[in-house]
Amino acid sequence: MQTFIKASELEKTGYENGLDAFGIAKADQFSKTLEILKARKEQGLHAGMNFTYRNPVRSSTPAITMPDAQSLIVGAKSYWKPREEAIDKSDPQGRIALYAQENYYEKLREGLSAVAGKLESKGYKTIILIDDNALVDREAAYRAGIGWYGKNANILIPKRGSWFVLGSILTDAIFEPSTPAKEYCGSCTKCINACPTEAIISPGVIDSNRCLAWLVQSPKDFPPEFREALGDKMYGCDDCQDVCPINKYEERVENLNNRRSRSTVSILNILEQDDETLISKYGRWYIPQRDPRYLRRNALLVLGNIGTAQSKKVQTIVSHYLKSTDSMLRSYAVWTAKRLGLTNLLMGMENDGSKDVQRELALQVRQID
Repeated sequence: MQTFIKASELEKTGYENGLDAFGIAKADQFSKTLEILKARKEQGLHAGMNFTYRNPVRSSTPAITMPDAQSLIVGAKSYWKPREEAIDKSDPQGRIALYAQENYYEKLREGLSAVAGKLESKGYKTIILIDDNALVDREAAYRAGIGWYGKNANILIPKRGSWFVLGSILTDAIFEPSTPAKEYCGSCTKCINACPTEAIISPGVIDSNRCLAWLVQSPKDFPPEFREALGDKMYGCDDCQDVCPINKYEERVENLNNRRSRSTVSILNILEQDDETLISKYGRWYIPQRDPRYLRRNALLVLGNIGTAQSKKVQTIVSHYLKSTDSMLRSYAVWTAKRLGLTNLLMGMENDGSKDVQRELALQVRQID
């Protein structure tokens, strides 16, 4: 038997259990989102990414997941923390996007689970969707009045910004939807201008073929033309969020709490560690096929951008990968050697039978200063 519960009671429960934003939307189909997903997939802007592109109808139609869904309850959890500088300057450090530094989705789940429990105690059905390809979470948040779409396609929460993970509860309970958030980007284009690969091709439209946040997760070859732009980014990219004026509000809030984030990892350690250790440490990240080779690929590219050619340890690691039995890793090691000016390590590589290696040998690579 279902008994009445106020939306304000659910909101109170959400905030008491760690949510930073709360909103409600009708569980209607995201018709416009469906058309956008289809169009961008046809244009190839998804770059082979699956997730909500895998089945656009499903990810934009809540009723497919819960046929009798009436409402979407959306929550957000902040992941912003001041970045901590690398301690050992002699050890090349790769940057990690803020959202990937802790399991913030688990913290979000705690808040949404408390809200779902409240609903279930009143006889309503619930399904929690967090980082799930069954729902376009940004559109759910937009419809629930959590925030508006920034020009970098992130949801911006008024006076807080975009440093948030998002999740939803599908329920058969009926509530009035929240008031839509007002858009405050105006003429600002800082995020567009800050993108190192010009992946924001128009306001709100991302070409994933150019987006570093996707390229470090993609199983495809990392495009040579974007490798320098990767810089020291080992996983993820926050450049478009770092410059957003709205995000400065969130920075001021969190600075008061004096939290710090370990925002880098040792590139040399990643290149030295075995598969089991890498998956144990970084398995919460999206890694294609959960194959640590892709972490090593990213690390080799970062090493080429920030490594010190005079370092004996760097030379030893590059030499080791040039002799790897894995042709993919050998090929990226060729790029790293050329980028660092360690061309002496490439002697004999012209006899390597790998097409990938030969392609990298023929590639023009600008040596770092």
